[in-house]
Amino acid sequence: MDYPAYLRNLNVAQRKAVEHGVSDGRDVEVSGPLLIIAGAGTGKTNTLAHRVVHLILNGAAPERILLLTFTRRAATEMTRRAQRILAAAGPAQRPSVKAASGGISWSGTFHAIANRLLREHAHSIGLDPSFTVLDRGDAADRLNFVRNELGLAKTEARFPRKDTCLAIYSHTVNARSPLSETLESAFPWCAAWEAELKSLFRAYVEAKQQENVLDYDDLLLYWALMMEDPALAQFVSDHFDHILVDEYQDTNALQARILLRMKPDGRGLTVVGDDAQSIYSFRAATVRNILDFPNHFAPPAEVVTLEQNYRSTEPILDACNAVIGQAAEGFRKQLVSDKLSGERPQLVVAADERAQVEYVVERVLEHREAGIDLKRQAVLFRTSHHSDQLELELARRGIPFVKYGGLRFLETVHVRDLLCVLRWIENPRDAIAAFRVLQLLPGLGPAMARAALIHLTRAGWDFASLNYFPAPGAAAPHWPEFCGLLSGLRKETAWEGQIALVRQWYQPHLERLHDNFAARSGDLDQLEQIAATYPTRGSFLSELTLDPPEATGAEAMPPHLDEDYLILSTIHSAKGQEWSAVFVLNVIDGCIPSDMAVRTREQVEEERRLLYVAMTRARQHLHLIQPMRLFRSHQHRHGDGYVLTMRSRFIPDSILDTFERRAHADAGYQPVQATGPRIRVDLAARMREMWE
Repeated sequence: MDYPAYLRNLNVAQRKAVEHGVSDGRDVEVSGPLLIIAGAGTGKTNTLAHRVVHLILNGAAPERILLLTFTRRAATEMTRRAQRILAAAGPAQRPSVKAASGGISWSGTFHAIANRLLREHAHSIGLDPSFTVLDRGDAADRLNFVRNELGLAKTEARFPRKDTCLAIYSHTVNARSPLSETLESAFPWCAAWEAELKSLFRAYVEAKQQENVLDYDDLLLYWALMMEDPALAQFVSDHFDHILVDEYQDTNALQARILLRMKPDGRGLTVVGDDAQSIYSFRAATVRNILDFPNHFAPPAEVVTLEQNYRSTEPILDACNAVIGQAAEGFRKQLVSDKLSGERPQLVVAADERAQVEYVVERVLEHREAGIDLKRQAVLFRTSHHSDQLELELARRGIPFVKYGGLRFLETVHVRDLLCVLRWIENPRDAIAAFRVLQLLPGLGPAMARAALIHLTRAGWDFASLNYFPAPGAAAPHWPEFCGLLSGLRKETAWEGQIALVRQWYQPHLERLHDNFAARSGDLDQLEQIAATYPTRGSFLSELTLDPPEATGAEAMPPHLDEDYLILSTIHSAKGQEWSAVFVLNVIDGCIPSDMAVRTREQVEEERRLLYVAMTRARQHLHLIQPMRLFRSHQHRHGDGYVLTMRSRFIPDSILDTFERRAHADAGYQPVQATGPRIRVDLAARMREMWE
């Protein structure tokens, strides 16, 4: 068959997914539901971008396509790739379509799209469209305010801390489960506090509504509740002919509910994902969404499986297939590769953790000498502290490294300070922002901040009224300028230049409150540059909260970086990445699977998928390391603190032939051998003699 040029580089399965419901050159029809099972490294982003282009070239209106992803970066990459494909193929394929039509106007994360829809339909659902969005840190702080007001911070027994409370609330909302089920399944140690937690969450919701703020979970919850109203659901759904969802295995029950309400018959709905890479249940994501997707519709959704892997060598895939092939449930697939190699993955038995570190460092340096730069190598681990000994050894040897999980913008105090000023100006009822900003002034503590906020509330949230508030003596010299800034920017309609004014006011406080303020100013420079790309203060605050960039100040301080550096990462953070050489630490029972995640079959299966995700990150070289002895500081005081380990249950004897097995004990535990007299100086006897 003579395919259009833009489809010729796709393999058979990819082309089948792209052409679903649109083939033979006929104009697009709103087709039935489609599930694309995209195995690791099989080109899912390329396939999804080509499907978007194929829909547009066959008559679909770009503005009626909704593309949902899990990061803004993924959405940007998807739309840019679609634009490039369309620019090359459009004029020749369909002259009436211009390349510029590739700009999908509805593209972004679930939370970003929810934010946009809620503002557009705010008046229909009883929301003030000027609401501000709390990030996780501010949501925890607001919840803690309520927790203190209810006296739960002073209970006789220890009540859960604010971050735990927020995690319980978030899991309950996103999993669409009763609080009792959340506590039983995910937070059993908090089950005794069910009644108090219900009261806390009710008061937390009321406080947010009074202050016109939403947290991350509210964005999805309001969207889902909006879809419960038939008229609103129809109105919103009718705006989109096609909805395409990336990483569907990472969706939670609330997100799945939204999609099924928007497209109850599945027409125009395409989801892409891999059940074998579902590893985020701690965020309330559920593998059931992708496993059950086909049967939500009648007739069932069509399933297209992508198995041609473009990343890894054939021996690596053989081992990956063997590990995931033991899964109790899932869409069966056999990843294949054209990249032949005589090197099987290494399954290394090390004497202990010290020997494990020694092996990793030696092999990393060997790969580097063989032409594989450090940044093309990664060491992966189940939990962050598993790399502690490795980090010490890398530092001792002067090997630069970077560890995934650095500070983000919203986690740096100086950026939070400045953003809270803008948030309070945008929404004077935002109590968390107000409390933080007021306490930036010298001599103004929590009690005085609360009094100022009460004064502002009684004045109808008019910032000019703060001029009549009796500021404490230390803050008095700064008070007129402060009040003028707030009231002036609240009335100012032009967004350009507002951050510069806030920075001018904040600079002396930055220098007074924080050390290393020169480096911190780098973050504020970046913040001001980012702000210039947004049309309004509200859009800037919303988008930055929903998808914050990395901080620069963290890198401006004592760095571990060089022109080349080794990657250290938890397996969860490594998903979506790939490296030429991958090392996986602690492939033993108790670590993979974690001894905290073996209570249920579902937990064990997710741990299996976690190992699979780690293994499928490797292009050419894969090393799984099993230390035979592991130090556990909480072991009984009698003994040396070490326990013997067992190889991960996910690598049973039946699949060992897919690995090359080797031992590394050079740096292992070696008991000290006595070489002289058993006791040369009896110090114990001398110590006894001191008291005779």
